[in-house]
Amino acid sequence: MDTRDPRATGPGEETSPRQDPGLGKDPDLRRELDATVRARAELGDEYDSALADSFLERVERRIDDAVDRRVRRQLAERQLADARAARRPGTAGSWAERYGFALITLVLAIPLSAIAGGMAGLSGLVVAWLGIIGVNAAQSVRLNREPPPGRDRPAPGD
Repeated sequence: MDTRDPRATGPGEETSPRQDPGLGKDPDLRRELDATVRARAELGDEYDSALADSFLERVERRIDDAVDRRVRRQLAERQLADARAARRPGTAGSWAERYGFALITLVLAIPLSAIAGGMAGLSGLVVAWLGIIGVNAAQSVRLNREPPPGRDRPAPGD
């Protein structure tokens, strides 16, 4: 192992760990590296491999933790997107989805027509049927609407 202080920049070194942007982002890792370098200076060359192995195990643990957090976040985002997609109305696929609502409103139109016609005459009947037509038109638009653009974007980090 090289006996030079890793913080020093020599002729063969382009960057030192202090200049490395990856180490600068994690102050705990920076402290651990400094402690390892100080321990190496105190203990001498015979403990180089043990100190290096110990430091690398800590770095590996941090990398594993970061990867685990990222994977869990992406899985949660994907599950959330799948749940939203399942609730989102799409193009109706089955016969019941397409015609069930219309049949129910037509069945209910009979008593509504009788009540509206009996109480308000022709104008009540027209208003009741305009309401029935409006409700069916709204349901038809909802069932045949395409998902808004951008809803099927890939999750961040994909």
